Amino acid sequence: MSAPRFPLGQVVATPGALCATAGVCELQGILSRHAHGDWGCVCPEDAEANDRAISTGARILSAYPINPSAPCAGYGLNCVWVITEADHSVTTILLPDEY
Repeated sequence: MSAPRFPLGQVVATPGALCATAGVCELQGILSRHAHGDWGCVCPEDAEANDRAISTGARILSAYPINPSAPCAGYGLNCVWVITEADHSVTTILLPDEY
């Protein structure tokens, strides 16, 4: 596998995200996808913004399905977000309604 495109910093997760994903999805795999530039279910505009953010130092947001066999629109009930802060000091796993 290629090297990550950016550092994640300290990785934290909200209690809601941990509860919603427990036994359903692999958080380590989601973090790896995020760090390697697979933005998941974000819209094309957000994906382009993420690509620019790597070089400009802005926040990076990815969205992944909690249950991969069900649809994920990038928000809503079957979605978990991963946000890396602009300074790359912290990456947070959270549910969209916890933002």
